Amino acid sequence: MPVYRIRGVDVDFPYDAYDCQITYMDRVLQSLQQGNNALLESPTGTGKTLCLLCSALAWRRTYGEFLRGGGAAGGSQPSGSQQSGASATQSSPYPVIIYASRTHSQLRQVIKELKATSYRPKMAVLGSREQMCIHEEVSKLRGKAQNNGCHYLCKKRRCRHNNIVTEYMKNNTELGTEPFDIEDLVNIGRTKGPCPYYISRELSKSVDILFAPYNYLIDPGNRRSLTGISWDNAVLIFDEAHNLESICADAASFDLLTSNLTSCITEAQECIQLCSFKRSTENSAEKQFDPENYAILKALLLALEKKIGELVIDSKELGYTKPGSYIYEFLSELNITSETSKKLIETIDSASLLLEEGNSGETKAGVKAKSTVSRLETIRDMLDIIFKGGGQNHAKYYSFHVNESRQTSGDSLQVYGKASRTLSWWCFNPGLAMEEFLKLGVRSIILTSGTLSPLDSLAMELNLEFPVRLENPHVISQDQIWVGVVPVGPSGHPLNSSYRTRETVKYKQELGTVIVNFARIVPDGLLVFFPSYSMMDKCIDYWKNRNHEHSVDDSTIWQRMCKHKQPVIEPRQSSNFPNAIEDYAAKLRDPSTSGAIFFAVCRGKVSEGLDFADRAGRAVIVTGMPFSTPTDPKVRLKREYLDKQAKPSNKNPKALTGEEWYVQQAARAVNQAVGRVIRHRHDYGAIIYCDERFVWPNYQSQMSYWLKPYIKCYSKYGEVVQTLTRFFRDKVCVDPKEMDCNDSVTPPADKCLPQKIVSDSPATAVNGHRGTTVSLNATTRKNNYMKFTQITPANRTTLPMKHGCSTSSQHVSSRGQISQDSQVVDLIDNAAMHGQLKEHALKSMRLKKAKIADVSSQLKHNVESRALTGNQGQQSTPPSKRSTIEQACEKNEAIQERCGGPESTTGPAFLKLAREKLSTAEYGEFVEFMKALKLKTMHIKDSLEAIAKLFSSPGRLTLLEGFRVFVSKNHLPLYEQLVKKYTMANT
Repeated sequence: MPVYRIRGVDVDFPYDAYDCQITYMDRVLQSLQQGNNALLESPTGTGKTLCLLCSALAWRRTYGEFLRGGGAAGGSQPSGSQQSGASATQSSPYPVIIYASRTHSQLRQVIKELKATSYRPKMAVLGSREQMCIHEEVSKLRGKAQNNGCHYLCKKRRCRHNNIVTEYMKNNTELGTEPFDIEDLVNIGRTKGPCPYYISRELSKSVDILFAPYNYLIDPGNRRSLTGISWDNAVLIFDEAHNLESICADAASFDLLTSNLTSCITEAQECIQLCSFKRSTENSAEKQFDPENYAILKALLLALEKKIGELVIDSKELGYTKPGSYIYEFLSELNITSETSKKLIETIDSASLLLEEGNSGETKAGVKAKSTVSRLETIRDMLDIIFKGGGQNHAKYYSFHVNESRQTSGDSLQVYGKASRTLSWWCFNPGLAMEEFLKLGVRSIILTSGTLSPLDSLAMELNLEFPVRLENPHVISQDQIWVGVVPVGPSGHPLNSSYRTRETVKYKQELGTVIVNFARIVPDGLLVFFPSYSMMDKCIDYWKNRNHEHSVDDSTIWQRMCKHKQPVIEPRQSSNFPNAIEDYAAKLRDPSTSGAIFFAVCRGKVSEGLDFADRAGRAVIVTGMPFSTPTDPKVRLKREYLDKQAKPSNKNPKALTGEEWYVQQAARAVNQAVGRVIRHRHDYGAIIYCDERFVWPNYQSQMSYWLKPYIKCYSKYGEVVQTLTRFFRDKVCVDPKEMDCNDSVTPPADKCLPQKIVSDSPATAVNGHRGTTVSLNATTRKNNYMKFTQITPANRTTLPMKHGCSTSSQHVSSRGQISQDSQVVDLIDNAAMHGQLKEHALKSMRLKKAKIADVSSQLKHNVESRALTGNQGQQSTPPSKRSTIEQACEKNEAIQERCGGPESTTGPAFLKLAREKLSTAEYGEFVEFMKALKLKTMHIKDSLEAIAKLFSSPGRLTLLEGFRVFVSKNHLPLYEQLVKKYTMANT
């Protein structure tokens, strides 16, 4: 295993590191050694998780060896939350690394990476009771009801799993010294008996590295429950941190629905009844059972409900909005202040315990707590946020808002037809959550992701200093990626998904035709991302019922897409998402098709957390910028808040404006979506931006750093088709690893999602990591390969040959490359110019047997040429590729021999003759008229007449006669009249 000495630290790395990986580890060590915060962006597939683990653990080991056994105290004891008496476990004397990611499935992948290293730190992983509870009854509950049921059983010592935790920990002091995840703990619980949840909590008190979801650190309540963790001098790592600012802001905000408030009032009434019952039957005089406290709580909640209902809302769109500090004035009228809130919080805590006991007393099982138990605790959380720290300074970062809407869900507590109101207190400064960590004395905060750009705005949003920053390039080479901005479609109509044009028929037609063409060109898996579910649904509905106005094919746009790839649509409901993933994987495996197309939404489930490696995602199409609804109250108020902060009077020249934030949020969602492809060192694919706004410099500046060197803006749609087709043809026919590539769809490893991926071979991640795969047989691989070599590019049609013989109008050159023209070709599928050629059909060009072709020298000629030819080179084809290519060439020759006859005048020959007969200026005019004919920028009649006029002089009548083979059947009578007109004029 290689060892790299970086900044004086020896880092064990399981593979030979790339330059960008060395750079990444250098920045991690700089941050840790200097005690600074860091923003580190590195594309997916560059191995950032592995680099992060190896460098951080190497730094930790410089303080001393990793903990063993029971940690610093030599033993581990169950938490005091379930046992009377304090735990004997002591915290680690060394800095603790706390590694956080958004979901448990992402943490599972991180732990899998840890297993691939030589490092074996003492570790723990935190999870919720929902993931870890194994109690027969409590495991069936959810949310606060589950927590309350667990608390009650542990308090009464009625949970046998909890009762044996102490003994199990004493007898297994080495637990945590080898990497494990939540499933491993659950298996221990099921086979050995101890509670996985409380084992993880106890292990977390003395570790070298702790893995936890974001909400365990950001949410104040969850963070307080992590007793025993030494925050002082700890290192916080937030992986997949591209959404961290919104998560922080949401954690510091709340939304109180009046329907939930009604449930709280019901719970308060239940507490009054329980207290009265206990006092009458048990003669209990405990303060906890004083019904007067709960009567006061109920009265306050009723008054709050009434006050919210009395607010005058003049505009349903704007709602009722006040500055954040108004919340104190609003609540003071109910006698809810910083002082009285403490009493209220105590009462609510007592109410939660009382309801647990009351419910358990009714059921005698102690676990079937009602789900409404959680409602009162929402009031507690709300008071915690409002009166945080006993002050009001944080209110300047908030807005007070009340809106009204009709309830659409069936709430039994709500009067039918009555409007529901929501009281919101929204935080617009995500830095408040980060400030809490600074108060705890953490050493460094490292944020990393594949899509953090732009870094300046993220740093400003979080209100932290980040002296260490990195925007890493990718580990792939230039020939592994194609990135293009497509501003216009085949007919020259602009592609723009803004609200002004996205509802037009012309836009939907053009976008649909573009996707049809790309579905033909792109092999295997294709992802298409829309700005919203609404936009996706409208486009698909239109495509299913309509065709392009210029197409002669009766098929709908949707049917034409399905001819090339089987479609899958991302569902709105999360419960249906696993089925969609399985469907996509199955369609990719289907040898009878050329792949699958996944229609999805930016910010949806497909755009985050899924790996579409190799064949699963050969290209991603972004159809527009996913801007949030500008009239949404939260979005509108956020923009207003930022605009106020950016005023010159605030003397903050770097402050982010509302518009800048608005654009950056959309750009970050796009960056996250395009990151679904190019998942490892040997992967390749295309990123296609189908919106003219991506041409604008201010939009391109928001793209990920690693993408910028590859971006090319195309003014002509034909150029897109030409270069993209060549890109994939080169990769399939030249890359010797293509037949053994790693082709996989890797869903989040959630228990609700399929645990399989589609693959041709065992998955190999960056530096050769392996993953779980479902292999495709060799026949499938061969069929898919041959199918791609037979696909007609989207800008060509199949030309019937004389004598009933036909061949594709495309020809594979000796390297598998194709030559084609982007200006004179059929840019709308099945439209216009080729038609059904009969007497004047083109014959195929004879292909030589496989040799490496130098296509670049023929580019200018091919742009003008209809026929496809290969310019022969000298280098021979590698033996591994010769057989397939030779077979294709020999087959082509056989077809030509059956058709018979010598090579006739073809596209290249006609163009050569045209160059000879026309002046340079006239030849340029001819090319422009051809482009106009194809793109329909001129009326077809005018285009044909202009071309015929160029050929009308006596010495050019052969051109006039010969050009008719390029005219579609529909317009041939018109051209014959022009030929007759100019022929007679010369006789």
